[in-house]
Amino acid sequence: MDKAIHHFSELFAQLGLPDDDASIADFLAKHTAVSACKRLPDAPYWTPAQAQFLTESLSQDSDWSGLVDQLSQALLGDPQSQSCGLSPQKSS
Repeated sequence: MDKAIHHFSELFAQLGLPDDDASIADFLAKHTAVSACKRLPDAPYWTPAQAQFLTESLSQDSDWSGLVDQLSQALLGDPQSQSCGLSPQKSS
């Protein structure tokens, strides 16, 4: 079965978000730091329906899963600059 080819902006439209380039860039800029330490569907800014769509897209390897992965990577920003509240282990 062939999977449909979707564009990044279509994922935003599917999520009910503004899907123009400026709105997508703004969304990514606003939510990058929040997303670094969470699974994408668990981020606090999604509605329950959006979180369910993201979870199902990933778990069912749907035709959206590649774009959901791309969104997740875009929201990670620079993973080296995110500590996620973990402190380095001290050796005794």
